[in-house]
Amino acid sequence: MSDVGVISQCDAPAYAGNRKIFRAFRYFQARIEEMVEGENDRLASIMAFLDKVSQACLVKIEVASHADAYTLFESLNNRGMPLTAIDLIKNKLLARLETTEPGKVDHYFDVWNKLLGYLGDDYSVQERFFRHYYNAFKDPLNVPFRKDDDKRKDPLGPVATRSNLIQIYEKLINQDAKHHLQAIRSAGQLYALMLARNTDEAWAPLDKPLKDLDRIQGAPSYLLMLYLLVRREALGIDVTQLEEIARLLVCFFVRRNLTDTPPTRDLTRLFMATIDKVAALSGTAVAKTIRNELLAVSASDETFRSKLEGAIYEENAGVTRFVLCALAEQSMTKETWVDLWKYEGKLFVWTIEHIFPQGDNIPAFWVAMIADGDVKKAKAMQETHVHKLGNLTISGFNSALGNKSFKEKRDRTDSNGRNVGYRNGLRLNAELATTEAWSVKQIDARTTTLVDQVMSLFTLTGTKAY
Repeated sequence: MSDVGVISQCDAPAYAGNRKIFRAFRYFQARIEEMVEGENDRLASIMAFLDKVSQACLVKIEVASHADAYTLFESLNNRGMPLTAIDLIKNKLLARLETTEPGKVDHYFDVWNKLLGYLGDDYSVQERFFRHYYNAFKDPLNVPFRKDDDKRKDPLGPVATRSNLIQIYEKLINQDAKHHLQAIRSAGQLYALMLARNTDEAWAPLDKPLKDLDRIQGAPSYLLMLYLLVRREALGIDVTQLEEIARLLVCFFVRRNLTDTPPTRDLTRLFMATIDKVAALSGTAVAKTIRNELLAVSASDETFRSKLEGAIYEENAGVTRFVLCALAEQSMTKETWVDLWKYEGKLFVWTIEHIFPQGDNIPAFWVAMIADGDVKKAKAMQETHVHKLGNLTISGFNSALGNKSFKEKRDRTDSNGRNVGYRNGLRLNAELATTEAWSVKQIDARTTTLVDQVMSLFTLTGTKAY
């Protein structure tokens, strides 16, 4: 048995392999074994290494709180592994639980790991969840901290941000670490629905609208959805009503992200205020109130239509792709369903296709078709029409179509004779599949048709198709 190998025979505590300090121990153990491998005098090599270690100087700095520790660490650590707010919250939580319930820290470490299992490894998502949890349940979380002589309604803070996250959770942990860990873990399991990490069949109706909410960059509303999911029984709402609310939020973000109304800075407080409005409601009144709150701050139909009729691709390519996919999906059945959000590597398989091409060098056959051979006129038409909704579609073979002529794009097939051009079966391309040419007049007409469909699909009032 090697000298160093004796160390590995010690009994390790449960879950030790998941702890950073244990991984660090294993790392240096391996480095030492590598250093002495093949040496004739292993002891001398280890003693020489120990002599170098003994020359190191350790400095102990004590601070008053984990928040101060984080600030200090960020100031001193400019090259090492970052210490995150979530790391400090975990450390504070487990240290507190070890004090209140000695010998059970491994159990609570397991609970913590389950929480992170729901959230995934992305630190930005983990941090967002902890902010959303506090912002969603701010009122009940502040109750134990309110004092008669304190005029502050929210002594923990009016809203959780990156800068005050540690201070908020430090106080919650000191108040009741066990209760808050269990509550946060349960909330994390439901938050996983928004992350497509909870596959419980009971929530299947929420799968599509929540995926769409993610695709349209509706993450700011997750704090509202989290509140509704956790409080669903008290609010008297079921999966069907939650699905309706999720679809409503999708409509809201399609409109918001295209018009920038309301501005991004107002979204967190919007959804926190909405929670305050629905907290005492139940049943259908919940969805109705949420709709009214969103309507009150959204851009008007006139503003939304104006953005849709303009150079929408230039305005917001992400919204444009979402809208085109939604239009294409409307006519799909289970038998004809195509996953327009499929990835290959880090890129979408199906991407936005400009029918009249957007490049600087307009091919001669396009100049002839669109402007009767007048290059200057074709350039002017490209400037005003190329990014309009009527000139855009979804194609799974965008790079293969490029600057080809309209008919080549329309009739293109693959090596097996399958249609991969505009005759690919998507109803969105129905007009393109049957027409012989393309013109500015057709772009304008198709824009009007598609804009009307989008307005109906993503309305915030009345019956919606989405």
